[in-house]
Amino acid sequence: MQSSPTHKPTESELSILKILWDKGQASVREVHEALSEHKISGYTTTLKLMQIMFEKGIVSRDASSKVHIYRPNITKENTQQQLVGKMITNLFGGSSSQLVLQALGNHQINHAELAEIEALIAQLKMK
Repeated sequence: MQSSPTHKPTESELSILKILWDKGQASVREVHEALSEHKISGYTTTLKLMQIMFEKGIVSRDASSKVHIYRPNITKENTQQQLVGKMITNLFGGSSSQLVLQALGNHQINHAELAEIEALIAQLKMK
């Protein structure tokens, strides 16, 4: 997988990427069916989006059989890092703490997530 695409994924492309990251690979029909569980979208719209993603280098395509199989060309982790980094810069003036405070103050957090956050903070303090 590439570390970063030529273009950053759009919201619609991210929806497709989430499915491909979960499945590892999928046909347009499989992606369309998964998308249809959450929002109404035509098959041809899904097909066109995936073709555009292929042209951008965001996904790769195996066209060796009648049904083309798509795979993500970018990792979930790298995409998250890029998008969060851009958000911190653009929305929070470069302040990671402001992002964290906003996220924790406006969302329900369970005990397991809180324990993960506390463990991360402990690790960061040891550096």
